[in-house]
Amino acid sequence: MADIIIIGAGPGGCRAADYAARNGLQVVIFEKDQLGGTCLNHGCIPTKCYAHDAELIQQLRQQPAGIANLAFDIDFKAIVARKDAVTAQLRQGLETMLARPGITLVRDRALLRDNHTVVAESTGQEYTAPNIIIATGSENNTLPLPVTGHDMVVDSTQLLSEDTLPLSLCIIGAGVIGMEFASIYNALGVEVTVVEYLKECLPAIDDDIARRLRKILAQRGITFIMQAAVTAIGDGTVTYTRKGKEETLQVAKVLMAVGRKPRFSPGLDNAGLTWDAKRGIVADSATCETAVSGIYAIGDVNTHHMLAHAAEQQAVAAVRHILKEEVLLPAPMPAAIFTNPEAAAVGPSEEQCKAQGIDYICKKAYWRANGRALATGQSDGMLKLLARPDGTIISCHACGSHSADIIQEVAALICRQTTLQQLADITHIHPTIGEILHSAACS
Repeated sequence: MADIIIIGAGPGGCRAADYAARNGLQVVIFEKDQLGGTCLNHGCIPTKCYAHDAELIQQLRQQPAGIANLAFDIDFKAIVARKDAVTAQLRQGLETMLARPGITLVRDRALLRDNHTVVAESTGQEYTAPNIIIATGSENNTLPLPVTGHDMVVDSTQLLSEDTLPLSLCIIGAGVIGMEFASIYNALGVEVTVVEYLKECLPAIDDDIARRLRKILAQRGITFIMQAAVTAIGDGTVTYTRKGKEETLQVAKVLMAVGRKPRFSPGLDNAGLTWDAKRGIVADSATCETAVSGIYAIGDVNTHHMLAHAAEQQAVAAVRHILKEEVLLPAPMPAAIFTNPEAAAVGPSEEQCKAQGIDYICKKAYWRANGRALATGQSDGMLKLLARPDGTIISCHACGSHSADIIQEVAALICRQTTLQQLADITHIHPTIGEILHSAACS
């Protein structure tokens, strides 16, 4: 008998197993696919490998001052091979971690028999524990469209498995997945068109920031068709309606990037859990415990924050609750979009503050006024720093080089209830991109 059974070895499940074992608990963890989950194998890490190579290619295309007649070829198969090598190395690291004393890895699909029993699908072997952590992650969503050109339609997982570049790519959806792939494939020389139903891309990001990022990418040749509803996908075509008019695109490949939905382990009803296809498994926002005592849901499957780092934070919170240790209240969750340039945010946007009736002060700063940004040829960018009337910082949204690093700093400051004046009193290294945040506080 184990202390904890964990279903799913993605970021949340692996972190929970490691933290629990380090604290003396006996853990059984199930994984039917590759260790690392979507993030490592089909999401965060492979796309960041591509994003890195795409950024280098973009820099070469800009032909920096003093460099002339630069010529290069893109070997996409080599790019894919590097991505595969990186993910393989990280998976091996997880193999080593899960081989530590106190952890039993079961390479099988987990079936919930009741609220304390999990069965391995292939062998029928039963495992029991007083606590179960469900960390089954999420899977790609899709649209209920008439499709005749099935061979040309892929999701992000399938696109990452391909080793040739299409001549043209239509991306349905301008969320995080769609925008990252648009930025990557544009840099790789593919003709990219993004079709989005909403008025603006990246709905979770401040409108001014999202609009600025979209315009930067549009200047590089990406076509954005906003407020358009895709109605059909044919053999080499995408049909959509916009402002009451039907139009058709000719494309070689279609990426369906319309978000993700929770993935469930069989037998949730047997355990008495409350769940639905959109909201996932209902779980407490602090401890991640469900309505069934001793069963926890962490990561994408509870849909609080569909982010790898959120899953890891929730993993620690769940294990601490099992250990009867103090669980901190959830802090504002930072997030980043690794386009080129990056976009990132923590806390509410200006639009959300207005909608919720939150009084705020808005401070702005721009990359074009930053010495390091100008010196490195990365002067496109904007930052919005929001604070309460008493100066306490509540959020920051930005697009531009190193935005993720800036937002990480702000997330730490928010946790410490830092004020604009206190931020202004903090010395930032010169010349760095981080000075943009300091400039906003001082404005």
